[in-house]
Amino acid sequence: MPLQIGIVGLPNVGKSTLFKAITKKAVDCANFPFCTIDPNVGVVEVPDTRLAPLAKISKSGRIVPAVIEFVDIAGLVRGAAEGQGLGNAFLSHIRETDAIVQVVRAFEDENVIHVDGTINPMRDVETIGIELALADLSVIQKRIESASKQSKAGENKELKILVPALEKARVALEQGIALRTLDWNEEEFDALRSLSLLTLKPMILAANVSEEQLQDGSWKAAFESRHATRDTSDQTYHIPHTTYHEPEGVVPICAKMEVEFIDMTEEEKKEYLETVGQTASGLDRLIVEAFHSLNLITFLTTGEMETKAWTITRGMLAPQAAGVIHTDFEKNFIRAEVVSFDDFIVNGGWNGAKEKGKVGVEGKEYEVKDGDIVFFRIGA
Repeated sequence: MPLQIGIVGLPNVGKSTLFKAITKKAVDCANFPFCTIDPNVGVVEVPDTRLAPLAKISKSGRIVPAVIEFVDIAGLVRGAAEGQGLGNAFLSHIRETDAIVQVVRAFEDENVIHVDGTINPMRDVETIGIELALADLSVIQKRIESASKQSKAGENKELKILVPALEKARVALEQGIALRTLDWNEEEFDALRSLSLLTLKPMILAANVSEEQLQDGSWKAAFESRHATRDTSDQTYHIPHTTYHEPEGVVPICAKMEVEFIDMTEEEKKEYLETVGQTASGLDRLIVEAFHSLNLITFLTTGEMETKAWTITRGMLAPQAAGVIHTDFEKNFIRAEVVSFDDFIVNGGWNGAKEKGKVGVEGKEYEVKDGDIVFFRIGA
C-alpha cells in the first residue's frame, strides 16, 4: 500500500490547486468554502535524479521510482473538531494518512476570499493545529475512560504502558501542544500508534506564496515570528491560552505557478524557474520533504529489465530491505552486494565497480543506506 500524505488547510488557501499541480489531475477548486466534498487521491513519483543515469548505464527497459499517495482533504474551519463545517468527516480521512502537509496562504489576492478575512499564515497554522489537538483530545479522553474500566477488570501489562502515555498526551493536548513535539519512548509510541492520533503524525508546512514573494523572499517575513497569538476571548477552543507548537520548517510553493508547469517541457520549466531564482520546483521539494518526514530512504536496484527505487525505513538491515522486494527474500537472505551511486556511475556499472574493488559484500547486520545500489543473493 502506498504511503499516504494528507493535504489539509483552511478553505481557499490553495490546497486543491496544489493537489491539481501535484497529480496533474483536475479537482474542483471553486472560490468558496467546502467545494471539495470527497477526498481526492493521487499517486505521485518521488523525484530522484539518480534513476536516469543508472538506467542509462544498465540499459534498463524501464524506470520505476518510489511513490507517495497524496490525499486532498476539504478545507477545515475553526470548530471542525466539534463538527463545524464538514470537519468530522474529513478529520477521519486525515487519520488514515501517514503524515500531513498543512497548506497556509501567504499571498494576497482580493479576488480570492479568506475564511477569516485577512492573510495571516501563523494564525492559520494555529487554527488548524488547535483543531487537530482538540480532535486528538476527544480520542484520548474516550480511551482513558475505557482503559480505566479495563484496569478494574484485572491486571493488564499493556495498560501499564498505555495509561501513563494517555495521561501524558492528555496534559499536552489540553495545552494545545502537538504530540509529535514530545519525547516518547518506543513502548509509549507503539501504544499510542493504534489510535491514529493526528498531532502525532509528521507534519510539513507548505506556504502558498505569490510568484513575486517566491522571487524576492518576502514571504519569509510572515514566518519570522513562529509564535502565533490566539484571541483568548474566543471560548470555542476550551483550551487554556498557550503558544502552539507548530510544525518545523516551511516549504514555499507558488501553487498557481506549479499548475502552469503541467503543460511545459522540462526545458521550459527549468527556464521558468531560473527567472524566479529557483533551482527546483517547490512541489519537488515538498514531495521529497514529505518522504523524508516519515524517516524513509530508498535503495536502488538496476539491471537490463529495470532500474527501481525501493522505499524502506532508515536504519533497516539488509535482510529486511530484501524482504521489501519479496517476503521470501528476507527468510532466504544470504548476503548483499552493495555499491555507492557515485562508484557505480564512475566505473560504468557493476562489472567496472567490481574490478575497482568498489562493491562490498555485506551480511545480515548491514544497515542499508540511502542511495545504496544493491544486489541480493538469496538461497533456495
